[in-house]
This record gives sequence, structure tokens and C-alpha cells, in this order.
Amino acid sequence: MKYITFALAKGRLAKKSMDLFAQIGITCEEMNDPNTRKLIFTNEELGYKFFLAKASDVPTYVEYGAADIGIVGKDTILEEGRNLYEVYDLGFGKCRMCVCGPESAKELLNGHEMIRVASKYPHIAKDYFYNKKHQTVEIIKLNGSVELAPIVGLSEVIVDIVETGTTLRENGLQVLEEVCPLSARVVVNQVSMKMENERITKIIQDLRKILEVTEG
Repeated sequence: MKYITFALAKGRLAKKSMDLFAQIGITCEEMNDPNTRKLIFTNEELGYKFFLAKASDVPTYVEYGAADIGIVGKDTILEEGRNLYEVYDLGFGKCRMCVCGPESAKELLNGHEMIRVASKYPHIAKDYFYNKKHQTVEIIKLNGSVELAPIVGLSEVIVDIVETGTTLRENGLQVLEEVCPLSARVVVNQVSMKMENERITKIIQDLRKILEVTEG
């Protein structure tokens, strides 16, 4: 039997995903060992393999077929822009991608003057400003706390993920515009979808049933 391989974004998302899989009978004992040094976990009996990857790498593993199925946030899917099927919204890990800044920056978003936008997500920021708002901006990629950028004058606004907005408020910033809603998604390799259609479709249907019951 060919293995179905899952790539999971490390951390909370992976844990939540495995809890969900357990409800549909997809388990992996090896993953429960907190001291393990293993990179790949296998359930021989059911023919499943799992590995944990940095969120931004999950779409790459899936696109190139190193994983058949990936679970990752919508933000990563949009930012990475890989060729894969996004088949299901798991509905957890909900948050929003927003344009944030001090209140005084509000008017700059309606004008046509050039502004600087700092973000960990330069592709999402560019797509939003260029294709949706038709506003020319300079995008600065940052890897750390983007909230710092408008405070120290590096940029007028930032594009970032907002969960509660507490960090923004504490730093005198606010949500100025919403770019898009985000949550965890199931992505599938395009070839795997054809070759293993039956098994993959069943996994997705089982997940859907479980989630509809919890929501209902």
C-alpha cells in the first residue's frame, strides 16, 4: 500500500490537526513521544506518514509531491502562491489579515500618494495594494515585530495578522482595513488528488462530517 503523507505546520496547528485526525481514526503513536528526535512519523498499519515543517514550507512540500496533504494557514497559502488544491477550510485558527497603523494614517489609504508598508507578508501586501486598491506603495519586508515599523517611522502602515488586536492597541495602532479572513486549510498535491482520489476524498469527507457535527 502506498503511504499518504501529511505535512503539518509545526506548533498549535499540528496539534489541533492531529486531535482532529484522531476523531476520524487517523492516528500516529510515534508523535506522542515528547522527546523524539524523529522527523518522519509512520502509521504502518493504516499507511500514513506525517512530518512537521515550518508553516511557510508546507505548501512547497505539497506542490512538489513530497507530501500529499498539507495543513496550513490561509496566510501562508496566499503568501507562498504555490500550485496546489485548497480543498477545505477547517475553520480553526481564525484571524484576519489587516492593514494597521496609527489613526492618522487612515487618510493616506484613501489618497494616491506613495506610502511605505511594512509586512512579513510582502506578496499579500502587494496584491492588496496593487490589485485591489490600485495604490502604489513601497513594500518593506520584515521578519520580526512589524508593529515597530510605524512607531519608529520605517513605514506609515503595516500588513499583519490580527487575532485580538491587543498588541496593536498597546502600541497606539489600530486596524484600518481588513485584507481577508484567515483560518487553517487543507491543501492537496495536484497529482495525488488524481492518483489517490478515493483515499484523499474520504479523508476530506470524514473531516467535514466531524466538523459539521461540532459546529452543528
